[in-house]
Amino acid sequence: MSKRRTYFCIDMKCFFASVECAERGLNPFETNLVVADESRGTNALCLAISPKMKTLGVKNRCRMSEIPKNIRFLVAKPRMKKYIEYAADIYDIYLDYIDPNDIHVYSIDEAFLDVTDYLSLYNMDARTFAKFLINQIAERKYIPAAAGIGTNLYLAKVALDITAKHTKDHIGFLTEKLYKETLWHHKPITDFWQVANGTARRLERYGVYDMAGVANMPEETLYKAFGVNAELLRDHSLGRESCLISDIKAYKPKSKSISSSQILFEDYSYDKALIVMYEMALAGCQEMMRRKVICNSVGLCVGYSKDVIASTGGHLRLPYATNLYSNIKELVDLLFEKYVVGDVPIRRLGISFGGIADEGCEGYDLFTDFEKVEREKKLEHTVLGIKDRFGKNAMFRGLDLSEGATAIARNKMIGGHNGE
Repeated sequence: MSKRRTYFCIDMKCFFASVECAERGLNPFETNLVVADESRGTNALCLAISPKMKTLGVKNRCRMSEIPKNIRFLVAKPRMKKYIEYAADIYDIYLDYIDPNDIHVYSIDEAFLDVTDYLSLYNMDARTFAKFLINQIAERKYIPAAAGIGTNLYLAKVALDITAKHTKDHIGFLTEKLYKETLWHHKPITDFWQVANGTARRLERYGVYDMAGVANMPEETLYKAFGVNAELLRDHSLGRESCLISDIKAYKPKSKSISSSQILFEDYSYDKALIVMYEMALAGCQEMMRRKVICNSVGLCVGYSKDVIASTGGHLRLPYATNLYSNIKELVDLLFEKYVVGDVPIRRLGISFGGIADEGCEGYDLFTDFEKVEREKKLEHTVLGIKDRFGKNAMFRGLDLSEGATAIARNKMIGGHNGE
């Protein structure tokens, strides 16, 4: 019989806002603060709000214009580099007590910990150890945290997302038995990990609104509605999860791709958007060269202003696998001409490179000018070397100075936000 395991899922409360409060010596539970870039206008998205603002009824990820006028608040410009530094410091706190093989970083502000073998080592029960780690984070970094404790990864996450919100110490605890007793009839069902709105709508068609309903659905009906995802949904409805942190660390995807996307700061015309897509294609080619891989297909997706029309896009295969921008640019032209609606303002762009393989698999046809190929590769590798040493903006093309180009500005960002 396998050992009963104990997992923590620890989350930093209102992380970006809490960091900004910590930097100012302010208590996030007593301070009204939002993290947003005011230069993007009154409709700018708030990346985070302080816990105090949540108690006033302000919704997380709201627009600045949606905050009630009677609430006075501080505005902090996003500083992604600073948030990454805090996240790294918090990870170091975990490492003081737990082996890295027992830690899975789920996001910048959330991590799973397998503490099964540490409870006896530190002579603590699960709740006491979770509280100890939360206190360490608060004492060293002044960041508030919450924790979920579960007998598997799923239950730890649900304990954090649902149960911990209703406890004084911000720590939730679930076993399969407690899960069924306390959360089987919890609504809305979208509060549960990995149950999206689309899944909830499909379940509604069968009169199912909670996890008890999912658990009691006929297996044939469940598989007909959700295919291979039915097994995961059924297991989660029963509070079961077989995946271990070691399984996550050992996972290797069967297919590989490289992709990027961006939301434009304003509505773009067809021609200006094409310039940005060229920049994104170039960045993708440089990333492939950095990784020493090539691709055999390129895809794009375009979203339009205020969703006047549905997003459009598609993909095309290359005649041969490559990572050369001169070849991929031709495919970008074809894709843009074929799939982009020219007379509608554009606001979102995405590009992907599929069929990723080692560059040793590269092959061209008999008409290829191999000397030209080698010259381009040598030039791009020289550019990469300079950028890696001196920064992404150490060199740029004339394309990046075109009206509407975004690469130079975005190279200063992290995750699409201010990179200070």
